[in-house]
Amino acid sequence: MKRTAWNWNYENEQWTQLPGHLKHLPLFTRHFDLTSLFFRALWGLFLKGLAFRFWIKLQVKGDFEKLYAEQPRLLVISNHASHLDAVSIAAAVPFKYWLDLYISAAKDYWFANPLFTFFSKHCLGAIPIDRKDKKGEAIKLCTSLLNRLDRIWLLLFPEGTRSPDGYIHDFKRGVSVFAERTETPILFLYLEGNADLMPKGSAIPRPGRLVVHVGPVHQPAPIEEIDQAYRVWVTSINPNAYGPAPKA
Repeated sequence: MKRTAWNWNYENEQWTQLPGHLKHLPLFTRHFDLTSLFFRALWGLFLKGLAFRFWIKLQVKGDFEKLYAEQPRLLVISNHASHLDAVSIAAAVPFKYWLDLYISAAKDYWFANPLFTFFSKHCLGAIPIDRKDKKGEAIKLCTSLLNRLDRIWLLLFPEGTRSPDGYIHDFKRGVSVFAERTETPILFLYLEGNADLMPKGSAIPRPGRLVVHVGPVHQPAPIEEIDQAYRVWVTSINPNAYGPAPKA
C-alpha cells in the first residue's frame, strides 16, 4: 500500500533539511500550509472567475470529474508553447482537485525571484525542476511523489521547454522514465490556441480563446510509442499542430 503525505517515511537528511523552495509541499511538511491554502483560494477565484472567463475564454473538452474518479494517479502531459500553459491547465481542472495537482515548473524561471517564488509556492503549489540538474534530483523527487502518494496528478511538459515556433516538437524521454518506473498511466492534454495567446517572448497574455482538450489515458511505454500516440491524437484535432502540411 502506498504511503500518503501524512505518514511519509523520511529516508535521509535530504528530506529533513529541505531547501525553502520545497517546504510548501504537503508531502514534505506533513501538513497543509494555511497561508498557501488562503492564497491558492484567492488565485483560484481570480483565475476561474475573472482571467479565464473575461480576458481569456477557456473551454474544456473532456471530463475531469470522471477521470478523477477513475484515475487517482496520473502523469499529465501537454504541448508547451507559453508560460501560460501550466496556469491554463490549472484553470481547467476543478478547484476541488487542486491539492492533488502537482505542477513541475522550471526552477530558473518560476523560482527566479521572491515574487515568482511566492506565487509558485502559494498559488501554483509548483515543484521546482532544475533543468541543469546533473545529479538526478528532479527524477528522484518526482518518482518519490508518484510512488508514495495515493492520489496525484503530476503535470509535465514532455518537450522539455517552450516551443519556439508554436508547433509541437519531439518528446524527451523523461515522461516514459517516470511512467515506467512508477507504473503511472499518462493522460494526454492538448492546448489549442496557447501559442497565439502568449507566444515566446511575450510578457503578458493577449485576450482570446483557449481550448483544453482532454484526451486518452495511455499506459506506460517507451517514449517513441508515447510520442507517436500523442501525435496521432493531436493531429486528429489539429492537422497543423506539428507544422503546416507539406505542399503537393
